[in-house]
Amino acid sequence: MAQVTVSLDANLAIDAMMLSGTRNPQDAVELILRDFLERGRRTETRTGDAADGHRVTPDRPTVQEG
Repeated sequence: MAQVTVSLDANLAIDAMMLSGTRNPQDAVELILRDFLERGRRTETRTGDAADGHRVTPDRPTVQEG
């Protein structure tokens, strides 16, 4: 798997480690990103995506004037 190196503020890395319960900043960021992506997938599965908007709102017929 390819790896990407990202520079983070030390305080941000420490907060991420504390939230995830890890002792390694890289592990913390990986866990948080994986959780974030999984939540997005679950939300999209439950609510649909932007392309599914036509299913949620009914098409209203235009009012005829005259």
